Amino acid sequence: MAGTKGRMLLRGAAALAVSAVMAAPALAHDVSEHARQMMLEGGLIDVVWIGAEHMLTGYDHLLFLLGVLFFLQGFGPIVRFITAFTLGHTLTLMGATMLGITANAYLVDAVIALTVCYKAFENLGLFRSWFGVDAPNLIYMVFLFGLIHGFGLSTRLQDMTLVEDSALVSKILAFNVGVELGQVAALSLMIGVVRLWRQTTVWTPVMRAANLALLVAGLGLFAVQMDGFVRDDTQVAAMVATSAKG
Repeated sequence: MAGTKGRMLLRGAAALAVSAVMAAPALAHDVSEHARQMMLEGGLIDVVWIGAEHMLTGYDHLLFLLGVLFFLQGFGPIVRFITAFTLGHTLTLMGATMLGITANAYLVDAVIALTVCYKAFENLGLFRSWFGVDAPNLIYMVFLFGLIHGFGLSTRLQDMTLVEDSALVSKILAFNVGVELGQVAALSLMIGVVRLWRQTTVWTPVMRAANLALLVAGLGLFAVQMDGFVRDDTQVAAMVATSAKG
């Protein structure tokens, strides 16, 4: 009976993840015109708000953080792992933006989607069951993925501001403060929910269902971003061809 319930939860979680991904906008990295204007013309408080908003609406970042939290218990481990992630994404957010290093936003977001898949894969114990090896050291992987996520945030920030902006440094700092505030708000909710969840009798089957959903969602987000990249590349090629004919 328990096995049947577990399978039902797994199927339900997978279906929910697929539905959520299909409903998500293809332009996950898209920046609104209002956000661009606020970055260019608003004050530092406005920039902090935009940073927090981007973290709280960045479902790929939030899914990864949720995956990290599943097996962390106690204040110490949570602080250690989240500090590693924060240090990683701060380094690339600040460094890449200051140096003007960027990449195609679709491809960056596609890699971020794969980090969600990786964490779910690890949480499900598939390194051991599929390959017969333990997963790589988690603290190092979280730091590495923090670097990747920070590069994704940098591509968004560079979409919203001008490199020659005289207040660029202060805006980068303010944006990062907003990102951290948004992360703290999201983590506070996640930690509370996971802690209550762990105390229930259905923790194991629901945990597996949730991580299967994370895996499916990550793969779906990867497919959405690659589709956006292909479409964007096709549009650029068409524009170049039209320009050449003219």
